[in-house]
Amino acid sequence: MECIKPIKVDKKPGKAAAKIRIEADGSYFQVNQDGEAQKLEKAKITLNDCLACSGCITSAESVLVSQQSHGELCKVLAQNKAAAAHEQKLVVVSVSPQSRASLAARCKLGLLETAQKLTTFLKGLGVHHVFDTTFSRNFSLLESQQEFVRRFQRQAEDKKALPMLASACPGWICYAEKTHGSFIIPHISTTKSPQQVMGSLVKGYFAEQQHLPPDRIYHVTVMPCYDKKLEASRPDFFNQEFQTRDVDCVITTGEVLKLLEQEGVSLSDVDPSPLDTMLGRAAEELSSHRGGGSGGFLEHIFIHAARELFGIHGASIHYRPLKNKDFQEVTLERDGQVLLHFALAYGFRNIQNLVQKLKRGKCPYHYVEVMACPSGCLNGGGQIKLEGESSKEELQQVERLYESLRAEVPEQNQAVRELYEHWLGGWDSHRALQVLHTQYHAVERASSALSIKW
Repeated sequence: MECIKPIKVDKKPGKAAAKIRIEADGSYFQVNQDGEAQKLEKAKITLNDCLACSGCITSAESVLVSQQSHGELCKVLAQNKAAAAHEQKLVVVSVSPQSRASLAARCKLGLLETAQKLTTFLKGLGVHHVFDTTFSRNFSLLESQQEFVRRFQRQAEDKKALPMLASACPGWICYAEKTHGSFIIPHISTTKSPQQVMGSLVKGYFAEQQHLPPDRIYHVTVMPCYDKKLEASRPDFFNQEFQTRDVDCVITTGEVLKLLEQEGVSLSDVDPSPLDTMLGRAAEELSSHRGGGSGGFLEHIFIHAARELFGIHGASIHYRPLKNKDFQEVTLERDGQVLLHFALAYGFRNIQNLVQKLKRGKCPYHYVEVMACPSGCLNGGGQIKLEGESSKEELQQVERLYESLRAEVPEQNQAVRELYEHWLGGWDSHRALQVLHTQYHAVERASSALSIKW
C-alpha cells in the first residue's frame, strides 16, 4: 500500500540540494539546478511497517489494504456463485454493535430493525450467516475480568502485573509495540479483542458445527475502525495448519454504506429477516453491555474485581474527569482507603500522558481502558459521517442509539456458559487460554523518523 508520509531524497555529494515539486495529482518531482524534473516513486510500506499513526490508515481516501475491502468481499461472493458446490465457501459476516449504531443513525432506523434489514441485504448478496460481535465480547469481558484478578493477586512478585492496560484497540496495540515495545508489553492484557474472539469462534466452534475445515469459511467483520484491518492481518491470528486467517476481511461501517449504494438499495426499504446466532437459535432481540461505546471493559472489570477481591457486591461507579472528558478515573474506597483505582484514556494525547506517567513510575492506576480514538470506538474513523450534522451532534445521536439496548451480564449468558463448558473445557482451562488469549511483540525500529534526512 502507499504511505502518505513524505518521500526520502538521497543527496549526492558535490551537487546543490534538489527542489521537490508536488503536482496537483499528488505526484512528486525532483527538480535539479538545470531545471530537469524527475518523477519520484512514492514510499511503499507494508502493513507490518504501519504505526497506525492516523496519517493514512484512519483516512478513508488512503486506505489501500490488500484483501481488506468491500471490493474484495464482492469478488469472493462472485467467485462463490460461479464455483462448483464442493469449492464454495461458507460466508459469515460478523457485525460490531458500534457499526450497527452508526448505520441506524444514518438510515433513521432502530437498532433491531437495522440488524434485521442488514441481515436480509447481506444474505441477498450471497452471505450465509450474519452474527453480532456482542456475543464474542462476552468472552473478552469475562477473560479480562479473570486476568485482572490474577494480575492483582501477583503484583507483589511481578512489578509489571499492574497497571493492566486494555487490549481491544488495535491502533493502541500497534503504537505500543512499535513505540514502547518491551517496556509496555508486559502491562497489556493478553485477552483477544471481540473481533478476534469472534474469529476464533467462527473458524473453530462454528466450523466444527458445520463440519467444515476453517479454510472453507470466509469470515468478514464489519467494524467502526480501519485499524481493525491491521489487527486481522497480524500473523498471530493466522492458522498455519489450514493457511487461513481467523478474520479474512474487515470492512468498515462506511464500506457497508458503499455496498448499499453500489447495489442501489436503501436499507429502510429492505424487509427484515430473523437474526442468526452462533448456536443456531434465532435471536428475538439485541442486547449490549454496560459501560459505554468502547465495550465497557473498565466497568465490568471494576465490578468483578470489587466482588472477587474485596467482597463488595454491586460497586457503584462514578467517573471523575481529569484534564479532559477522554481521561477519567474511577476509585473504589472503603474506610478512607483506596482499594481500586481505574482510568480510561482515549486519544493519543491522553495515551502519551499515560505512558509518560508509567515511565516515571508515577502511574497510580490498577487498570486503564485505552482507546486510540478520541471519544472511543463509536467515533472510529470507519464510522459514517452524517450529512448536515456537526460531529458532536452526530456522535451524540449514535451514542443514544447504542445505549438504548438492554445491558446483559456476561456471566449470565446461557450460550456463553455452554461454549465454556462444552467447547473450551471450562473456565480458566488451558484451552480457554489458548483460544481466547494472544501475545504481543516488540518491534525493533531500524531508524527513528527524526534521524532521516528528507
